[in-house]
Amino acid sequence: MTYLRSALLAALVLTGGPALADGRQTITVTDLAGREVTLQAPINSMILGEGRHLPAVAVLDSDDPVARIAGMGGDLKNLDPSTYQQFQARFPAIEEVPIIGQGAAATFSVEKAIASGPDVAIFGLAGGHGPTAREKPILDQLEKAGIPVLIVDFRADPLVNTPKSLALLGRIMGREARAAEFLEFYNNQLALVQKRLAGVTDRPRVFLESRVGLNEACCETIGAAMLGRFVEWAFGTNMGSTLVPGASGLVSIETLLTNQPEIYLATAIGSPLTAAEMPNRIVLGAGAGIEQARASLAHAMTRRGVAELDAVKAGQVFTLWHHFYNTPMNVAAVQAMAKWFHPALFADLDPEATLRTYFERFQPFPADGVYWVALKE
Repeated sequence: MTYLRSALLAALVLTGGPALADGRQTITVTDLAGREVTLQAPINSMILGEGRHLPAVAVLDSDDPVARIAGMGGDLKNLDPSTYQQFQARFPAIEEVPIIGQGAAATFSVEKAIASGPDVAIFGLAGGHGPTAREKPILDQLEKAGIPVLIVDFRADPLVNTPKSLALLGRIMGREARAAEFLEFYNNQLALVQKRLAGVTDRPRVFLESRVGLNEACCETIGAAMLGRFVEWAFGTNMGSTLVPGASGLVSIETLLTNQPEIYLATAIGSPLTAAEMPNRIVLGAGAGIEQARASLAHAMTRRGVAELDAVKAGQVFTLWHHFYNTPMNVAAVQAMAKWFHPALFADLDPEATLRTYFERFQPFPADGVYWVALKE
């Protein structure tokens, strides 16, 4: 284990008490919101405020991550049905896991959460599809019921906080060695991009259109947050950072026609399971084929005004799976972006191999589907 990983894991644990009768130990850790949380580790069960945190749990326990889940948000099934189907096929018991929210803090049922009897509740830092560190009344009610709440982050600042979050989960789950294994893989893959980009000054202007097909209006974009940060890490200039004041917002097609991007990057929220009923969404993710993905991207680029952009005419158009912003495999997306933005510098980089390795080593099933595609072959 490197010094960096050792220091990171050690920093998460503030105190440790004597072992309990069942072999567990009372520990105090610092979560991603800077809160000191005391609990008994290793934990046996948890609730996930966001169902899409299940793949992060699977990184640490790929044998049966569902066995640890006492309840979870419905966002995984509702927003990423293809990934949910992968877990369902491998672990049918997921259908018996209580749904304690439908994708917003207002729908979260404190009563169901308490009734599920978890050792800990896992919530996101901010702006997610479930309770966050900002929902103090929910946190207070759970903690009053004896359920500690731990804050992680794969969304607000994903490339900085993914390693911290995995290390934290590894500590409370008693899976420190597995967390260290993942961190070595993650840090090495991110370093492949960072080292080569050091000193690069030419950053292409990138317009990131978020959730293509969700609304008819063009175009929703992301500022200096979530996937917008990926663009910057891959040494592109994220136009959304100056075009919208917050984390996300709408930009008119007229604005883009007068302030042309060099690269047009779209995020895909379509699924092979919903493609027929939602034909305007780009299809990527589990089960998606490359022909279907490219055809759905091409269709999205025929919209009024979008087809007139210089980047679209030149074929400088790419799309990636929207849910990369909320998963530990985000490093593969950064590599894909770096290769698109700086093709000569990354001619030998194989982001698809990184993605396959992630699934083979850190998920309960192999990669099955296309997670990004270029308009041009």
